[in-house]
Amino acid sequence: MFEIKSDRLIRNIAIVIILIFNIGCDQISKNVIRKNVGFYQTISVIEDVVTITYVENTGAFLSLGSSLPHTLKVVLLSIIPLIALCFGIAYILLKKNLTLLSALALSFAIGGGIGNIYDRLVHGSVTDFLHINFGFFQTGIFNMADVSIMTGMLIFFIQSYTRQKARMLG
Repeated sequence: MFEIKSDRLIRNIAIVIILIFNIGCDQISKNVIRKNVGFYQTISVIEDVVTITYVENTGAFLSLGSSLPHTLKVVLLSIIPLIALCFGIAYILLKKNLTLLSALALSFAIGGGIGNIYDRLVHGSVTDFLHINFGFFQTGIFNMADVSIMTGMLIFFIQSYTRQKARMLG
């Protein structure tokens, strides 16, 4: 019994560390950009394939919702997601049979979500700065929180795919 509680404690500490790591990387990178890059300034990192362009996004993904009335924007883009993220943290810390990969995926996604919510609540907008252009494909301008969220989703989809494949073979 003590060993089970000890394992759970170690797992939960690891989850909290992953959350803090994701939030910290996001916030440090955004602070560096805010202090060192001019608004709308573009800096080529890898020959116009990867660029840094400092923008502030008052909406959600790709500025969706940026034209909503202020109160509605706060409720839809800050309060409801914050509540969902709190439930997500409780879920990964309390759920007993959550796989390691599921906990990792959720930790990345929730950490990224918290990073962007923090920006909205403290700064009134989300700092975005990364842009990738492969010619045939390019991204919108995003940040490290978005990378965390997408990493979490990628881990989740890989796990779902491998589980489904195992079910079909077994």
